Amino acid sequence: MLRSRSWATSWTVLRLAMAALIVAAIIAQFLSTVGTAARDGRDVATTVANFFSYFTILSNTASAAVLIAAAVWFLRRGRRIAPEPAAIAAALAWVTTYMVTTGVVYNLLLRAISTGPDTVGWSNEVMHVWAPLFLLIDLFVGPCRRRLPWSSAVGASAFPLVWIAYTLVRAPLVTNPTNGLPYWYPYPFLDPNDGGWGSVVGYIIGIAIGIVVVAVGAIAVGRARGIHTPSHNDREGVVL
Repeated sequence: MLRSRSWATSWTVLRLAMAALIVAAIIAQFLSTVGTAARDGRDVATTVANFFSYFTILSNTASAAVLIAAAVWFLRRGRRIAPEPAAIAAALAWVTTYMVTTGVVYNLLLRAISTGPDTVGWSNEVMHVWAPLFLLIDLFVGPCRRRLPWSSAVGASAFPLVWIAYTLVRAPLVTNPTNGLPYWYPYPFLDPNDGGWGSVVGYIIGIAIGIVVVAVGAIAVGRARGIHTPSHNDREGVVL
């Protein structure tokens, strides 16, 4: 799907603006979380490590990086419009999958219980609502979308699987800096001390299925919208 250069440039600027907003939200929440821990005399090093163990923080950080990479690639092409590189296209599909999943899980399971005295309200909304919505809209209207093979959907599962393994191995080894418990889980639905391992496994399976479904959907939309150009144009780009 080929759009005008001016429209594509405008959307690219929006991508950069959203990336900047995401980075600002992460920094604001980081400063509040670490500042509160330091003020209350809690272990700051553990607090920092815990902060960057949240799926929300990692997916938002990755999203900002991918949006910036896509924008830089586009702006460096001059007047030519061509399908985005396969690596950028796959990364966009994957971070969209993670952000949509983050938004759905947060608003269905965590909104009522995840806020605390160190929560920055606007930052929380950006990372859990506005950024996921932007990535979802970007999937449908973002310029230069490349058609990816269906196998690309499999790659979307790699990061969540690694993150879950990391979380379940690390959590029992960390003393909770807030209440002193001999474990720390980023989300209550991953804590077997809360609902047992049966509940944890059930949530993991449910979320894994959701991620696969969203990833396949993202690839499907990208394939439907993807720019189809002759081989010469695919190499040289389309000049508008």
